[in-house]
Amino acid sequence: MAPQFQIPKTQKAAIVETTDAPLKVVDNHPVKQPSELAPGECLVQLDCSGVCHTDLHARQGDWPIPAKLPLIGGHEGVGRIVAIGEHTQNSPVKVGDRVGIKWLAYSCLDCEPCRKGLEQSCLKGKYSGFTVDGTFSQYVVSWVTHVTPIPDGLESAEAASILCAGITVYRAIKYSKTHIGDWIVLPGAGGGLGHLAVQYAVAMGLRVVAVDTGAEKKELCLKLGAEKWVDFKETKDLVKDIIEATDGYGAHAAVVTAATGQAYAQAIDYLRMGGTLMVVGLPARANLSADIFFTVVKSISILGSYVGNRQDAREALDIAARGKVKCYFQLKPLSALAETYEGLAEGKIVGRVVLNMKE
Repeated sequence: MAPQFQIPKTQKAAIVETTDAPLKVVDNHPVKQPSELAPGECLVQLDCSGVCHTDLHARQGDWPIPAKLPLIGGHEGVGRIVAIGEHTQNSPVKVGDRVGIKWLAYSCLDCEPCRKGLEQSCLKGKYSGFTVDGTFSQYVVSWVTHVTPIPDGLESAEAASILCAGITVYRAIKYSKTHIGDWIVLPGAGGGLGHLAVQYAVAMGLRVVAVDTGAEKKELCLKLGAEKWVDFKETKDLVKDIIEATDGYGAHAAVVTAATGQAYAQAIDYLRMGGTLMVVGLPARANLSADIFFTVVKSISILGSYVGNRQDAREALDIAARGKVKCYFQLKPLSALAETYEGLAEGKIVGRVVLNMKE
């Protein structure tokens, strides 16, 4: 018999009403009731939610595609299913299951991108904390086909950031054309995505050059297995330093998680012949600048990598559950979201911030 849950009428939530208005945390936001759920929808009571740089862009409205307003942001939530819409058929999950809410809230599974495994680029896709309300609330509505089961033994707060940051870097490294023993450069290595990228790369047998700035980030990256460190604020010649660090030939790949255009422009210069540039970090507005001559003569591949599909999510979580990857995070209350946004904007967040939805 399925467990029974008492579902309140209202909840605590952080709401962006307009991009220029202060973030509002309320305790009287309506909770969608089980009788109101459509077939295929589920209601999840959240334990926690990670905070991503994407949430800051949604809050500021500075991406070329604007988020819906008013908006409850967030897309790294972990909690338990407390209700499933009536007449839902063949649900892969059940009431009581612990699941994750990802950036991709829904895909049609039938358009060409979906059929080719690019569910995250679905022509009818819905995105948590952007086109539909997300996880900066105590309850969230999602879809049974797209919530991701959380492995036993992986704490909810540790799993939260794997659901976006982890999946994103795991997929990018997976498709970077690298092999065991290859050098990979990770600009932004001390940040939320970057520190996970260091660990996934090491777990996949790659040699890591971490690029970031500050003593705290350096200590974290080296602790996580990076072999080399380059501080982009202290170096006089970043490209030269990276080439020297990678046997004098340059890196086999770069996964750029830093949200700056300059980080991409430099990558073509420090990649070796046949190298791959994985485009991951999303600046608000920037162009991808690459020297065409050297891109061609060096046979450089430039690939965009956008979060991941449902299989990528399960693989990324499995690696974390086996202890190969650990998210370094600070647990804070929902009321700390505004100050977390400030820290993200200033580049001062080391690792990840996870919000406790039980407080």
